[in-house]
Amino acid sequence: MENKNQTEMKGGKKDYEAIAQIVIIAVFAILIIYNGAKIYGIGSPDANAIATGIKTVSASEIIPKGDPSIYGEELGISFDDVSASNPQLADTTMAKLSKYEDMQLDSVQMERYVKIGSSIACEYCCGAKTLVFSNGERACGCAHSYAMRGLAKYLITKHPDMTDLEILNELGKWKVLFFPGVHEQKAQVLESQGIDSKNYVNLASNLYRGIEKGQASGGGMVGGC
Repeated sequence: MENKNQTEMKGGKKDYEAIAQIVIIAVFAILIIYNGAKIYGIGSPDANAIATGIKTVSASEIIPKGDPSIYGEELGISFDDVSASNPQLADTTMAKLSKYEDMQLDSVQMERYVKIGSSIACEYCCGAKTLVFSNGERACGCAHSYAMRGLAKYLITKHPDMTDLEILNELGKWKVLFFPGVHEQKAQVLESQGIDSKNYVNLASNLYRGIEKGQASGGGMVGGC
C-alpha cells in the first residue's frame, strides 16, 4: 500500500510540473506576440511611427484650407487656389500676393518687415537663408519669395495690429502650400520630438530649419520658382 501511495504522489507531482510548464510556455508565447505587435505596430494605424519613432502626419493635417480669415476676401485669394492640380491658378494667386512686394514702408514698418523676413526663407526652391537682407533688400528672386514678401508688406501696412508672429504664421501657411511634400516630412519629425507641427511658425519658419534632413525627399513644388 505504501508503494502504491508513493507512486500516486510521484505521478501527481509530475502532472503538476507538466501543467506548470505548459502555463509558463503559454505566458511566454503571449508576451512574445504582444511585444511583437507593439514593436512592429501590428494592427495599429501608426505602425510606421512605432517602428521608427517618427509619427505619421498626413499632408491633409497641415495644409491650410479655405479663405484666410483676415485678408482673404480683401485680396480675393484662397488657400485652396494653390495646389499641384491647378498650377495656373496657383501662379495667379502668387501674383496677387507678389504685387504688394513693392509697397513703400516707413522706418518702423521696415524694422518689422526685416525682422519677419529674416525669420523665414524659400530654401526649398532657391536655397536662400532669408526672404530679405538686413537692409530690407530682396534676398531671393523666386516667385514664392515675392509672394511671401508681398503678403508681409500688405499685412504690416494694412493690418498693423497683427503681431510679428501672427504675420510670420501667415507666411508659413503659404510656404507649406508651395512645398507640401517636404513640410509633411518635416511635420513628422517635429511631432516625433514633441514639437507642435500645426503651428506654422514651427513648421515653416527658420526656427527648426533643416530638422527634416535625412528624410526621403518628395512632394514637389507648387507654383513656378
